[in-house]
Amino acid sequence: MPELTEAELKKQLAAGKLCGVYLIAGEEKYLVKRVAGRLLKKAGSEAFPEFNSNEFGNDSSVDSIADAALALPFFAEHKCVFVSDFNVEEKDAVELQKLYELIETSPDTTSLVFWYPTLEFDGKKSAKWKKLLKAVGEKGGVLFCERRSGTELQKLLLREAEKAGCSLSRQNAVRIVEYAGQDVTQLLHEMEKLCAFALGQAEGGEAPPEITEEMIEALVPKTTETTVFLMCNALVAGNYEKAYSLLDVLFYQNEEPIAILGALSSAYIDMYRVWIALESGQPSSAAGAYGDYKGKEFRLRNAERNVKNMKPEILRESLELLLETDLALKGSRLPGRIVLEELIAKLLLTGAKKG
Repeated sequence: MPELTEAELKKQLAAGKLCGVYLIAGEEKYLVKRVAGRLLKKAGSEAFPEFNSNEFGNDSSVDSIADAALALPFFAEHKCVFVSDFNVEEKDAVELQKLYELIETSPDTTSLVFWYPTLEFDGKKSAKWKKLLKAVGEKGGVLFCERRSGTELQKLLLREAEKAGCSLSRQNAVRIVEYAGQDVTQLLHEMEKLCAFALGQAEGGEAPPEITEEMIEALVPKTTETTVFLMCNALVAGNYEKAYSLLDVLFYQNEEPIAILGALSSAYIDMYRVWIALESGQPSSAAGAYGDYKGKEFRLRNAERNVKNMKPEILRESLELLLETDLALKGSRLPGRIVLEELIAKLLLTGAKKG
């Protein structure tokens, strides 16, 4: 199955290779939509777009898709047929047989594109998805838009600030990613807001207005995961006031207790993985092999800072407390807030008596 990169697809489009069968999917939905939009613009004829650009969804029959794909372009050299979130797991054998016949016989005058703006699938575990990927790969190409790393996201923010005429330091780019998360669409929204604010505050002059740490703290909302990691930092430092105030913030945002506990448990598991890596003489980044940290590398750096101030026995006892709290949340009649407040008190006491 030939997999394309975004750069390779760009080259094909620039060279006029507009026809074939494509599949565009992946975790990074912003890139999926951007690439699909570029392909639609290039492959769809500007002449009579109502005839030469057809869009279908998962509810569409293969027969209707085939009718559009097999029809000749109307006063144009090529046309495109876009099918969004087509889920092969939901289709019966008859529909799938028609689908593979269509992929095999799709004419050179048509770009048939299967793209996935919302649906995610595992092409390695499902036989149906494997077969689709192989069939498309033999007739065109498959492009998976993977989630970007933290460094790539930071570079994206720096470019966006420069394009808007603003100044952004790399340190503050890191802070924005840590606060807003790894979703590119959300990050671009935050950058647009920050740039507009910085430009509005500017008093003139030749230097571009700077997006400051104060602006980021005031304007960028923190994800649940980020808030919990800040709470974890406060717990490790023994700062009970900050730990409880951050818990208040989470409940004010109507976060579910089980979600809060899950994020807090992840932070402590990060520390345990990093501790094992360091004890083995490896860098903290080696712990990334035991979890999905792409785009979340800051979690390992945060864990390394915290674990240096924590003895192994404290870490082990803390993990036991988290497990006990998980069982309590699922089996106790007490309100979730009380259960979590008790957990914070126990974590603080554990660190204090053995620190």
